[in-house]
Amino acid sequence: MTDLLASLYPWTKSLHIMAVIAWMAGLFYLPRLFVYHAEQSEPGDSRDEVFQIMERKLLRVIMNPSMIVTWGAGLLLVATPGIVDWGAVWPYFKLAGVLGMTWFHHWLGRQRKAFVDGTAALSGRQYRMMNEVPTILMVVIVVSVVVKF
Repeated sequence: MTDLLASLYPWTKSLHIMAVIAWMAGLFYLPRLFVYHAEQSEPGDSRDEVFQIMERKLLRVIMNPSMIVTWGAGLLLVATPGIVDWGAVWPYFKLAGVLGMTWFHHWLGRQRKAFVDGTAALSGRQYRMMNEVPTILMVVIVVSVVVKF
């Protein structure tokens, strides 16, 4: 099995990078949609319905599958011999960042449901501030993997 993982390493890493890019695009865009949704619509109006469709499709068609592929390919990379030095600090920082991204993803899903229920309580400004969370986590993850401290 380890020989197979080693021979597939470039493909697994490529798949992982592509999935991360798609996931990050959604993590950046969905909070921005929430800003516009909170500021430019009222529950039940035509714009509310359009925002709900956009948010649902972004989450279910792009973000959920790309998160799953990111995790799956990432776990295969972790299982590939010689890729992760568990004696270093960086894998733990990356893991913390990925867990943070996953938490944020699920938080966004709960926020989408609040819009559907008409109970969204955050302002556009608050969603703008939350839009910085994936950026901070991305910096932690990329620096951890590239610098490998």
